[in-house]
Amino acid sequence: MAMTVFDRLRQLDLRPKGYAIFGSGPLIIRGIVPFTNDLDVICHQDVWDLVSSMGAVEYLPAYDVTVATILDGAVTFGTKWEIGEFDVDELIESAEVIDALPFVRLEYVIRYKMIRSSEKDLLHLDALQASRYR
Repeated sequence: MAMTVFDRLRQLDLRPKGYAIFGSGPLIIRGIVPFTNDLDVICHQDVWDLVSSMGAVEYLPAYDVTVATILDGAVTFGTKWEIGEFDVDELIESAEVIDALPFVRLEYVIRYKMIRSSEKDLLHLDALQASRYR
Protein backbone atom coordinates (compact mmCIF):
# COMPACT_ATOMS: atom_id res chain seq x y z
CA MET A 1 0.00 0.00 0.00
CA ALA A 2 1.31 3.42 -0.95
CA MET A 3 2.23 5.89 1.76
CA THR A 4 -0.12 8.84 2.06
CA VAL A 5 1.03 12.40 2.52
CA PHE A 6 -0.20 12.10 6.12
CA ASP A 7 2.02 9.04 6.67
CA ARG A 8 5.00 10.93 5.28
CA LEU A 9 4.29 13.95 7.48
CA ARG A 10 3.87 11.72 10.54
CA GLN A 11 7.30 10.18 9.86
CA LEU A 12 8.94 13.59 10.31
CA ASP A 13 8.13 13.25 14.01
CA LEU A 14 7.72 17.00 14.49
CA ARG A 15 7.23 18.46 17.95
CA PRO A 16 3.65 18.12 19.20
CA LYS A 17 2.01 21.53 19.61
CA GLY A 18 4.60 22.93 17.21
CA TYR A 19 2.45 22.88 14.09
CA ALA A 20 -1.05 22.25 12.71
CA ILE A 21 -2.41 21.29 9.30
CA PHE A 22 -4.66 24.02 7.92
CA GLY A 23 -6.23 24.87 4.54
CA SER A 24 -8.00 21.84 3.10
CA GLY A 25 -6.09 19.32 5.24
CA PRO A 26 -8.73 19.08 7.98
CA LEU A 27 -11.31 18.30 5.27
CA ILE A 28 -9.06 15.79 3.53
CA ILE A 29 -8.33 13.76 6.69
CA ARG A 30 -12.08 13.45 7.30
CA GLY A 31 -12.74 12.25 3.75
CA ILE A 32 -14.82 15.34 2.90
CA VAL A 33 -12.64 16.35 -0.05
CA PRO A 34 -9.86 14.47 -1.86
CA PHE A 35 -6.16 15.30 -1.62
CA THR A 36 -5.30 17.08 -4.86
CA ASN A 37 -2.24 19.28 -4.48
CA ASP A 38 -0.47 19.80 -1.17
CA LEU A 39 -1.07 20.27 2.53
CA ASP A 40 -0.71 23.69 4.11
CA VAL A 41 0.85 23.63 7.56
CA ILE A 42 1.31 26.48 10.02
CA CYS A 43 4.14 26.14 12.51
CA HIS A 44 6.14 27.69 15.30
CA GLN A 45 9.71 28.87 14.75
CA ASP A 46 11.44 25.69 16.00
CA VAL A 47 9.50 23.53 13.53
CA TRP A 48 10.13 26.11 10.81
CA ASP A 49 13.87 25.97 11.47
CA LEU A 50 13.78 22.22 10.88
CA VAL A 51 11.50 22.03 7.83
CA SER A 52 12.99 25.05 6.08
CA SER A 53 16.29 23.18 5.96
CA MET A 54 14.57 20.20 4.30
CA GLY A 55 13.14 21.80 1.17
CA ALA A 56 12.69 24.81 -1.05
CA VAL A 57 12.04 28.14 0.69
CA GLU A 58 10.31 30.92 -1.21
CA TYR A 59 8.60 34.23 -0.59
CA LEU A 60 5.01 34.53 -1.88
CA PRO A 61 4.39 38.25 -2.45
CA ALA A 62 0.65 37.77 -3.10
CA TYR A 63 0.27 36.56 0.50
CA ASP A 64 3.29 38.31 2.08
CA VAL A 65 4.57 35.01 3.50
CA THR A 66 7.66 32.88 3.23
CA VAL A 67 7.01 29.16 2.89
CA ALA A 68 9.05 25.96 2.86
CA THR A 69 7.90 23.17 0.58
CA ILE A 70 9.01 19.65 1.46
CA LEU A 71 8.25 15.99 0.71
CA ASP A 72 8.46 16.43 -3.06
CA GLY A 73 6.07 19.39 -2.99
CA ALA A 74 3.40 17.59 -0.98
CA VAL A 75 3.59 19.78 2.14
CA THR A 76 4.03 23.54 2.48
CA PHE A 77 4.94 25.09 5.85
CA GLY A 78 4.70 28.69 6.99
CA THR A 79 4.78 30.60 10.26
CA LYS A 80 2.04 33.09 9.27
CA TRP A 81 -1.42 32.80 7.70
CA GLU A 82 -2.21 36.02 5.89
CA ILE A 83 -5.65 35.28 4.45
CA GLY A 84 -8.00 36.56 7.14
CA GLU A 85 -7.07 37.50 10.68
CA PHE A 86 -5.87 34.36 12.42
CA ASP A 87 -3.75 33.93 15.53
CA VAL A 88 -1.32 31.16 14.57
CA ASP A 89 -0.63 30.30 18.21
CA GLU A 90 -4.36 29.85 18.84
CA LEU A 91 -4.77 27.72 15.71
CA ILE A 92 -1.93 25.45 16.79
CA GLU A 93 -2.84 25.27 20.48
CA SER A 94 -6.50 24.44 19.79
CA ALA A 95 -5.73 21.90 17.03
CA GLU A 96 -7.54 18.56 17.04
CA VAL A 97 -5.30 15.49 16.91
CA ILE A 98 -6.52 12.98 14.34
CA ASP A 99 -4.43 9.89 13.55
CA ALA A 100 -1.52 11.35 15.53
CA LEU A 101 -1.45 14.62 13.53
CA PRO A 102 -2.70 18.07 14.59
CA PHE A 103 -5.40 19.68 12.45
CA VAL A 104 -6.78 23.20 12.73
CA ARG A 105 -10.36 23.07 14.03
CA LEU A 106 -13.11 23.07 11.40
CA GLU A 107 -14.57 26.36 12.67
CA TYR A 108 -11.36 28.12 11.59
CA VAL A 109 -11.21 26.25 8.28
CA ILE A 110 -14.78 27.37 7.53
CA ARG A 111 -13.91 30.97 8.42
CA TYR A 112 -10.81 30.91 6.21
CA LYS A 113 -12.62 29.36 3.25
CA MET A 114 -15.47 31.88 3.55
CA ILE A 115 -12.97 34.77 3.57
CA ARG A 116 -10.99 33.45 0.61
CA SER A 117 -14.10 32.30 -1.30
CA SER A 118 -12.27 30.90 -4.32
CA GLU A 119 -14.17 28.43 -6.50
CA LYS A 120 -12.34 25.57 -4.76
CA ASP A 121 -13.12 26.97 -1.31
CA LEU A 122 -16.82 27.30 -2.11
CA LEU A 123 -16.89 23.71 -3.40
CA HIS A 124 -15.18 22.60 -0.19
CA LEU A 125 -17.73 24.48 1.94
CA ASP A 126 -20.55 22.77 -0.01
CA ALA A 127 -18.90 19.38 0.55
CA LEU A 128 -18.55 20.14 4.26
CA GLN A 129 -22.20 21.19 4.48
CA ALA A 130 -23.23 17.90 2.85
CA SER A 131 -21.04 15.86 5.21
CA ARG A 132 -21.73 14.55 8.66
CA TYR A 133 -19.34 17.17 10.08
CA ARG A 134 -21.43 20.26 9.31
